[in-house]
Amino acid sequence: MAAPAPSHRIAPGALTLGQLRAIWEQPQLPLVLADDCRPGIRASAALVQRAAEGEAPVYGVNTGFGKLATQRIARDDLALLQLRLLRSHAVGVGEPLPGRVVRLVLLLKAASLARGYSGVREEVVDGLLALCNRGVLPIVPAQGSVGASGDLAPLAHLCLPLVGEGEALLDGERLPGAEALRRAGLQPLQLGPKEGLALINGTQVSTALALDALLAADRLLEAAVIAGALTLDAARGSDGPFDPRIHAVRGQPGQIDCAAAYRALLEGSAIRRSHLNNDDRVQDPYCLRCQPQVMGACLDQMRHAAQVLVREANAVTDNPLVFTDGGELLSGGNFHAEPVALACDALAVAIAEIGAIAERRVAMLVDTVVSRLPPFLTAEPGLNSGFMIVHVTAAALASENKSLAHPASVDSLPTSANQEDHVSMATFAARRLQPMLHNTSRIVAIELLAAAQGIGFLRPLLSAPPLEGVLRLLRSVSPALQADRSLARDIEAVHHLVATGDLGRATERHIPALHALRLA
Repeated sequence: MAAPAPSHRIAPGALTLGQLRAIWEQPQLPLVLADDCRPGIRASAALVQRAAEGEAPVYGVNTGFGKLATQRIARDDLALLQLRLLRSHAVGVGEPLPGRVVRLVLLLKAASLARGYSGVREEVVDGLLALCNRGVLPIVPAQGSVGASGDLAPLAHLCLPLVGEGEALLDGERLPGAEALRRAGLQPLQLGPKEGLALINGTQVSTALALDALLAADRLLEAAVIAGALTLDAARGSDGPFDPRIHAVRGQPGQIDCAAAYRALLEGSAIRRSHLNNDDRVQDPYCLRCQPQVMGACLDQMRHAAQVLVREANAVTDNPLVFTDGGELLSGGNFHAEPVALACDALAVAIAEIGAIAERRVAMLVDTVVSRLPPFLTAEPGLNSGFMIVHVTAAALASENKSLAHPASVDSLPTSANQEDHVSMATFAARRLQPMLHNTSRIVAIELLAAAQGIGFLRPLLSAPPLEGVLRLLRSVSPALQADRSLARDIEAVHHLVATGDLGRATERHIPALHALRLA
């Protein structure tokens, strides 16, 4: 009997971060809905249908929306009401969301609706997964959501192709939604009562954007820890501050895990042994000595954000909600994305801090008074500028991150004629994380290049075996700086190693302690 084709099995309410990472990294595998959720979906849709056939006003089923909730809708217009809801709310602007994010949004929206509390038919859930599996990726403008009442505008754009409208990418070609469906062998969906509202009401866009950043952030943290260890050896710093007893008495878990990673990375360094008993410096600068405390705090923030975002990925966040056990449709506010906004703000600060301390280490390396290396890491200072302006680039990126790290969640503008009078701004809170990741990844790349250059001045002494492996990887894309040349391409090449996780993967095979820094 042939083995079943590989796929991602989706159990609504039971998604894990590891599964979300697998889906994020392996988009070619189809998404398959677990069958045991289907009875709940059917029961929920049946209850909404009964409400639509009744006389009592039910928000979003036979009424208008937002401030227009008091307007009753005739029974013959209920299907048109849902279609016009998608059309009227598809007013997003800006660049389209990346395809990997759109896939996550489709997954999260389908998984949420499949919980059986939204009152949609199975065809709606299956239709969303079919878009993903057939490669029909809706064009979703990135701007236009305030993160409350759901991600209304972007979700409307996401779902218009489902009904044969809007636009979508198929095999790299931008097409009208109807044509994309036709080419993919799919039929447009006819919406039933409440289904348009259920599709656009929810936090799936902000959550997908946040998960997209989170799944890249632990690669960055891992690379930054490696870069910090390499810098410590280049500056002939002490590994004494990483003694496990220091971190045990404080008890912060991220700090303990990061200290263990630094110790493992530096173990066996001949550079360290060379100055172990003959160094007149009593203590290293904070950017070296306090790495476990700073990076560990960032790791703890990332772990907390991961918990919040996985909960949100499994949540039901539309309105009203359908409870079949009591036969009720209850209005609430699960669409308010404050948990996502606050988690993203914490992530933003952590990403900025990873870059900030890395920039300080670059500044330390180019300062000959502190590092005891040649000025600006060049053998002929004056004739060569060495890493002088490379550090300026790092400083510019770190400064930009400070502005981007300002909390988005503290802002709120009333919408819908003051009916929706407090909003989360979660979608921007999540969207601004990718530029911050790119900035910090390049700062870390600059540090790696500077540290590798510094190690070169200490030869023939060797660093620790894992770090020597890092040096070989760096030198495979960036030769040592003998005389001034543009390092722009070198920075981008090392940034690629950081962003793809190649740097961490090359090292973690030998260092189990690095595994503890991964979120999943």
